[in-house]
Amino acid sequence: MTQPRTKSHTEPRSSNVLLNALSVFDRTLGAIEKWIITASILGMALLMSTHVVSSLIFNAGISGTYEVTEMLIVIITFVGVSYAARHARHISMSAIYEQLSGWPRKALLIIICLGTAALMFYFAYKSLDYVTTMYSRGRTSSALHIPMWMVYTSLPIGFTLAGVQYVLTAVRNMISKDIYRNFREKEEFADVPTDGI
Repeated sequence: MTQPRTKSHTEPRSSNVLLNALSVFDRTLGAIEKWIITASILGMALLMSTHVVSSLIFNAGISGTYEVTEMLIVIITFVGVSYAARHARHISMSAIYEQLSGWPRKALLIIICLGTAALMFYFAYKSLDYVTTMYSRGRTSSALHIPMWMVYTSLPIGFTLAGVQYVLTAVRNMISKDIYRNFREKEEFADVPTDGI
């Protein structure tokens, strides 16, 4: 006697292919973000340490250290926006969201993600306009004469990467049964309000 087949609760095959493709894309972006942030932090630490040692031993620091450090902080800040969105470690106003459960909670999360993505892409557009203005004016840093447009290119890059992260989260929630805080992390049961408490 054969057992009747039960329906599996897995995602449809087409969404699995889409999820796999998006997962590869997400991992690639994550590697780029990590590389930029890691290189910037290590470069800043090495530069500042060398500057301090040079000041103590030779009574002369490295010129342009503070300038380069400020530039690296700008890069870390704006690429870090995308990193925070990737790991759902951003500031969120969630008073209404936390009161919901089930599909209303998921629908609100999708709306929030798409709205935030649109805002990030708008910021990317405006910051790209700012970068092109700096490029056309030929503005450079005072000590090392580094073109400032190169540094501020991190603004449109960071905002675009953050917008992509929010779109990925929205798409993941649209095609998956569960609620996802970001592309990879499911919302834990501890995050969902319970009525008896």
